[in-house]
Amino acid sequence: QLQLVESGGGLVQPGGSLRLSCAAASGRSLDYHAVGWFRQAPGKERKEVAKIDVHDSATFYGDAVKGRFIISKDNKKTAVYLQMNNLKPEDTSVYYCAATPLWGTRWPSSWDYWGQGTQVTVSS
Repeated sequence: QLQLVESGGGLVQPGGSLRLSCAAASGRSLDYHAVGWFRQAPGKERKEVAKIDVHDSATFYGDAVKGRFIISKDNKKTAVYLQMNNLKPEDTSVYYCAATPLWGTRWPSSWDYWGQGTQVTVSS
């Protein structure tokens, strides 16, 4: 069972930046996994924000964050980060990371493991 721990949320003013972290508990490797960041605002559906193939570093971004957010991994492949720049009030949400093994597909159709979520609030 893979446990994911998120951190880095908080309150930031519009135009500011935050970096979220998603770490595998006990330093387990995330290699050969896809890791995705999702967000869910109150009363709205959860949406995919960005994802990364930890093995080959391929990335994908949702249109709402393209050019502002950057997803990356650490060299040990035990953590994934989401650098969020030029934050807007509409980015306010609970952010979740998720992971799933990749078995020869480019991206997963479902996600097996989820973190507990971290709140990001963008407000002046």
